[in-house]
Amino acid sequence: MSESTVQTIPESLIYEMVDGQPIYYRGYQDYLSGEKQLEELMGSSFIQSMIVTRLVIALGGLLDSKKYEILTNELGLQFKNKSWRAADIAICRKEDLRAVALDNKYLGVPPQIVIEIDTKADLSEVPDSFSYYQKKTDQLLDFGVEKVIWIFTDTKKVMVAEPNQNWQISPWNKEVQVLDNVVVTLQKLVEEAF
Repeated sequence: MSESTVQTIPESLIYEMVDGQPIYYRGYQDYLSGEKQLEELMGSSFIQSMIVTRLVIALGGLLDSKKYEILTNELGLQFKNKSWRAADIAICRKEDLRAVALDNKYLGVPPQIVIEIDTKADLSEVPDSFSYYQKKTDQLLDFGVEKVIWIFTDTKKVMVAEPNQNWQISPWNKEVQVLDNVVVTLQKLVEEAF
């Protein structure tokens, strides 16, 4: 694009912000060219939505509701000014949330667990897409998240990352320990939906 045709990208197309640098929704260029509507970029696929729903239902039955809150819907996690990430599912200790105002702002305290299903970030200009996952995971762990679980729908793999531990990658048919006494198997959850 020449300087005279540079188009300002609307803030609504920003998926996450890292140190003042925006990460746009995947397909944002299709929106700018008029090929897609904003809702088409922000929406989840059928399998992503189903996994989030099945996980929330399963976790809701396994977690002590007096101790934990399950938050969804691309929860914004505010690290610092001009630096935030989105979370598909966040499991928070209720005691950590008691001092947080119920207002229209991103969460400034770290969840105990973050579960991500793929990403809505545009990775077309990232030379190595794994660097996006690695950097986001590192930032979440540095923020104070105790465990980050990535679910990849294309490869049917699960990656679990914890501070000062080797990251583990396993297939969907293996159990994933969410918390000490809470274990899920993605393949089983998906199969139970049908």
